[in-house]
Amino acid sequence: MDADKTQISEVLIRYATGIDAKDWALFRTCWTDEVDIDYGDLGTFTDADAFTDLMQQIHGGMGQTYHRISNIAVDLDGDRATARSYVHAVLMAVPGDSNSWIDALGHYDDALVRTADGWRISKRTTNIARVLSAAGVAP
Repeated sequence: MDADKTQISEVLIRYATGIDAKDWALFRTCWTDEVDIDYGDLGTFTDADAFTDLMQQIHGGMGQTYHRISNIAVDLDGDRATARSYVHAVLMAVPGDSNSWIDALGHYDDALVRTADGWRISKRTTNIARVLSAAGVAP
């Protein structure tokens, strides 16, 4: 049980690492092939590849990004689990422009399944509580 919770936490951290490193192959390993993702203003998605492509388009042209995942709470039920985690994302919208930051705070509610390749997120609901941005940068 503790090993499963650790592996689930690692999936959530891998999500953040994939974005921040702009390692889209790593990012894609977080998801099942068919997903149910509600990403608020960015839309809803049922295809993990399409979602990965969107995240690459959004973050690929940015400068440094820092996604912090914390307060991970996992509930296990055999080969299924739910998790809530907090996210604090600080994004440099324009590479090299130290005045172009976006700061977002919220949480993710995830459903995960155990696969042959380990735990993967099958469903995510994104809840953003606050977004701040530097002057001239659209959040």
